[in-house]
Amino acid sequence: MGRGLTVVPFIQGAVAMGCVVAATFFLRFWRESRDRLFLFFCAAFWMLGLSYAALGTVAVATEWRVYVFLLRLLAFCTILLGIAEKNRR
Repeated sequence: MGRGLTVVPFIQGAVAMGCVVAATFFLRFWRESRDRLFLFFCAAFWMLGLSYAALGTVAVATEWRVYVFLLRLLAFCTILLGIAEKNRR
């Protein structure tokens, strides 16, 4: 394993941690304002954090990577759903 390949899981772990921190902030904003948009963003960032953590642990050339990217797609759809729900009211 080359030096460049050992850095990738570390960076994916750092991005996963950043997503969890962002989700925690959105959860705090939701508690203060009770605006559902923050709750949708919180859920989406938790899903993104899980997807980055899974990508850091899954081998590079496996068929499981598709499911990880489907989780990421679900997170972005959650954000779009939250924005649509916010603008509907």
